[in-house]
Amino acid sequence: MTLYDIPVQTLTGEDASLTDYQGKALLVVNVASKCGATPQYNGLERLQQQYAERGFTVLGVPCNQFGGQEPGTAEEIATFCSTTYGVSFPLLAKADVNGPDRSPLFAELTQAADASGEAGDVRWNFEKFVVSPAGEVVARFRTKTDPESPEVTAAIESNLPA
Repeated sequence: MTLYDIPVQTLTGEDASLTDYQGKALLVVNVASKCGATPQYNGLERLQQQYAERGFTVLGVPCNQFGGQEPGTAEEIATFCSTTYGVSFPLLAKADVNGPDRSPLFAELTQAADASGEAGDVRWNFEKFVVSPAGEVVARFRTKTDPESPEVTAAIESNLPA
């Protein structure tokens, strides 16, 4: 099984697949609207704008598991993201990233280790996973790593298909 085989849902509740992104570099991020790290949406959107034409997309996954910081409905999340941060990248349906109801996508993503060699549970909102065009998780960055940091941009650039 690859990431492309995992069924997902769009924020609007439609069945989807990551096969739509096969051959692209991805930055998958668990996001939240009421978190101290929420301003990272600005950097995520800048990355989307900077690299989209080169075969890249950010993929946001709202999650309410950390301090109830994503309590909204799908419509509220979409409105907040577009009006507050101008988000143009796709958002998936709200999902659990840890625990017994962990989404299959995050079950795969969390097997990847961060720079210190630690894999396993997501620790907080705005963890970032770089996925290669072949569907391999090639880098993981914790919440405090800015999306536009040299480490993240280097991981994205080294995986761009175009």
